[in-house]
Amino acid sequence: MHLTERINRIQISPTSAVIAEAEKLKARGVDIADFGPGEPDFPTPDHIKKAAIRAIEQNYTKYTATGGIMPLREAICEWHKRELGSHYEPKECVVNVGGKHSIFNVVSVLVQQGDEVIIPAPYWVSYPDIVKYAGGTPVYVESRPEDEFSVTAAVIEKAITPRTRLVILSSPNNPTGGVIPPDEYERILAACKKHNVWLMGDECYSHFTYDPHKPFSIASHAGSKAHVVIIGSMSKTFAMTGWRIGYTLAPEALVQATVKLQSQSTSNPTSIAQHAALEAMRGPMDTVPVMLAEYAKRRKRIVEGLRAIPGVTCEWPGGAFYAFPNVAAHLANGNSGQALAKDTGELARMLLDQARVAVVPGDAFGAPGYLRLSYATSIERIDEGLRRLDRFFSRAEAAA
Repeated sequence: MHLTERINRIQISPTSAVIAEAEKLKARGVDIADFGPGEPDFPTPDHIKKAAIRAIEQNYTKYTATGGIMPLREAICEWHKRELGSHYEPKECVVNVGGKHSIFNVVSVLVQQGDEVIIPAPYWVSYPDIVKYAGGTPVYVESRPEDEFSVTAAVIEKAITPRTRLVILSSPNNPTGGVIPPDEYERILAACKKHNVWLMGDECYSHFTYDPHKPFSIASHAGSKAHVVIIGSMSKTFAMTGWRIGYTLAPEALVQATVKLQSQSTSNPTSIAQHAALEAMRGPMDTVPVMLAEYAKRRKRIVEGLRAIPGVTCEWPGGAFYAFPNVAAHLANGNSGQALAKDTGELARMLLDQARVAVVPGDAFGAPGYLRLSYATSIERIDEGLRRLDRFFSRAEAAA
């Protein structure tokens, strides 16, 4: 079978692959301590679910405008202004089939063969492949643990060339939980404006930040609009991952280009899910602090637990719900006696097969030597997973 060069440039999402392997074992009755899924374990709030039921009862089950129903686009702009200080109009908003779809559309209309896209590493697994699919070249820059995985403007500006088209930032970051301070984010914007480069702000975890960090959008900065694209999603903030509703906020010409692409691909997002999202944007947000408080407890438990395991170090995530431990000491060229594995991909497979713990290898995020553990699971399952990890690595230490 002859497939296109563009599809052969990319691979299946590594996080999806880990989840699939864990699900196979679960289907056989195997008890897995699952730190793989990057989604809230909380249910979608009742008022949002009821809005979807009403939408069905009222027959909102037909095609909508490609870019989303006008009340939802208005509500997204109002919500983003209230919560994050921006000033967008509905004509500068398009509703997409999840945040990943938003990113795919924007990259597709901005990036072409020969263009470069700057991506701080560690990065969300889909950024490079989306760029490659569009014909662009990912250019990786480093965010360091000693900087709490917050990339700096100086590092980004050094990587900008005449071919640079776009900078993609995720804050809070998946997989590290790193948060870019507002003043540094503004310096990054200044560098992008200086070199006439687009800045994409992926805000899917915007409302999951831990003290001293607060929700922040670069779109709140005066004069940002001409160079900034904002990507948002209902998935994390409102525990709506399966509803598949995301959005893009950008200058009208760019939004209309993505609507044109969407008209020839997915068409409108699901009408029922749009009405649920409308309730999310206009309704109460009292479930968000409840989720955040629980994540804060889990964050403390998992980071302290990981730090107690031989040969493992872990920074405190500033946001999101991921721990990102460094396990390089247990890998080839490490310094913790006998190497367990050649890389984190092999180590992740060993953990699943031998310890029945599902994690995502750091190599998938451009971070050799690290593992990503989602703590969007109960304290009880976190404790069980930590016990299994401790036994696994302690036995390795004893055998060394």
